[in-house]
Amino acid sequence: MKISKEVKTSILVIAGIVLFIFGFNYLKGQNLLDSSRTFYSVYDNVEGLTSSTPVTINGLIVGKVVDIEFKDDASGKLQVKLLVDSDFQFSKNSKAELYETGLIGGKAIAIVPAFDNAENAISDSYLEGSVKAGLSELVNQKLTPLQGKIESMMVSADSLLNNLNQVFDEKTKTNLKKSIASLSSTIDSFKSTSISLNQTVKNNQEKIDNVLTNADKLTGDLAKITNTISESDLKKTIKSLESTLKNFDKIIISLEKGEGTMGKLLKDDALYNNLKGASKEMEELLEDIKLHPKRYFRILSKKEIPYKEAETN
Repeated sequence: MKISKEVKTSILVIAGIVLFIFGFNYLKGQNLLDSSRTFYSVYDNVEGLTSSTPVTINGLIVGKVVDIEFKDDASGKLQVKLLVDSDFQFSKNSKAELYETGLIGGKAIAIVPAFDNAENAISDSYLEGSVKAGLSELVNQKLTPLQGKIESMMVSADSLLNNLNQVFDEKTKTNLKKSIASLSSTIDSFKSTSISLNQTVKNNQEKIDNVLTNADKLTGDLAKITNTISESDLKKTIKSLESTLKNFDKIIISLEKGEGTMGKLLKDDALYNNLKGASKEMEELLEDIKLHPKRYFRILSKKEIPYKEAETN
């Protein structure tokens, strides 16, 4: 059977079209002969994400980004088309997380699989999009409050410098220079005194050694005296003193009870009154002798001198 030129031409045209479509999709990263799955995710901003960026699951590359375009709802959000070559199954509640691959490595998408016993995600379905804070964003988050503190500190430092400039006027600077010069002179004087003291110590080193030797000897003598005192019969002496104190206590108790001559003198009121009366009579007798001495010396007189009581004023 002969094939006409028209049929051959049609077959060639159809084959060319098929090859063109296959080649075009292959260049886009989509193999028509492979059982790949397509997923979509929506983000507010995908700066750094480009087509052919890897798509990973737990760090393993399972696909790539094939298309990025605006959604047709005029929201300004970006729709990212993901091509997954792996047959690994995950829940429809899984997330497509946008993350930084490094400081200068751009961004990629990681599918965070969810194993919640929900239905498996099917091709052409949407996965919830999320953004993982990258290193640069974390640094910005930390530096932003720090920047405010640094600015505040710089303002305070500037204010402090202005105040210092106001305080350190010409007069203050002059006084400060004089004080520093005086301090330098004092240090020089102290240095000279130190040198003189060192020279004095050096010249009298032998005497100082003798003083230290005598002090050491005195310390040894004191130690010997202390040992002698500690070795003496101090316990016996204390015991004898206690005995003496006990005897003294007995004497005091005996006096308080009125025992003995001293006790009776202290406790017997009658004896005290007799002594007091005798003392009074003796006093009157002496006064009468002073007033009438001839009365008591009748041996020398022939006449009796009549007794007269002393006149009281």
